[in-house]
Amino acid sequence: MPVLRWIRRNLIVIAGLLTLAYMILPNIVVMVFSFNKPKGRFNYAWQQFSLDAWEDPCGVADLCGSLSLSLQIAFWATLGATALGTMIAFALVRYRFRARGAINSLIFLPMAMPEVVMAASLLTLFLNMGAELGFWTVLIAHIMFCLSFVVTAVKARVMSMDPRLEEAARDLYAGPVQTFVRVTLPIAAPGIAAGALLAFALSFDDFIITNFNAGSTVTFPMFVWGSAQRGTPVQINVIGTAMFVIAVLMVLVGQLIASRRKSNARN
Repeated sequence: MPVLRWIRRNLIVIAGLLTLAYMILPNIVVMVFSFNKPKGRFNYAWQQFSLDAWEDPCGVADLCGSLSLSLQIAFWATLGATALGTMIAFALVRYRFRARGAINSLIFLPMAMPEVVMAASLLTLFLNMGAELGFWTVLIAHIMFCLSFVVTAVKARVMSMDPRLEEAARDLYAGPVQTFVRVTLPIAAPGIAAGALLAFALSFDDFIITNFNAGSTVTFPMFVWGSAQRGTPVQINVIGTAMFVIAVLMVLVGQLIASRRKSNARN
């Protein structure tokens, strides 16, 4: 039958579109309910279209404060994890030293280990050190958690680099610093950027590690969890929708820049 033949020819495309729809559906639900005006405390049933939450996204007490705190922690955790992860990735790829194989294996532990185990371990460490739980303990925990993901992303990029490009730069009398800035860093930049974006998303979104080590500090995921026990305000859907739209725009801009670079390179 023609229909069956068409399905067979386009099976991969259909499967991809269905998977994409399955992934995006929760975001669409969040977006739709950001325009809802619930009658009770819970924003689980559609009642009436309204722009009240969009006009006053900080109308719920402590919501924007927790959001600002999460953004600060994610920003500094991204900087710390990206700087350390990039150096570790270059060291693991470019240099030979004792325990290199063991370190390569240990790097994957935070990625393979359940978050609750890492969270409890970090909490034990901070308590034994006598550290006061709060902003700094969460920041340190997030850097340690995101470090493995940055190392993996940057390491994959560094391993694919052609060492002859750096040798050519040195043959043209470029110093070590100039070679790194002009040749090595631009080539490794996509891997570094991917690791940084992944670290930011993981840090901002994390709940388990944060909940163990936050003390009285309340980040945005913790605020959402606490609000869900009492009643979810519509403003949470507004913040989620705004972040989803920003992330999609960033991806589209990145794709546009990449396509323009390819077209310029061909010309």
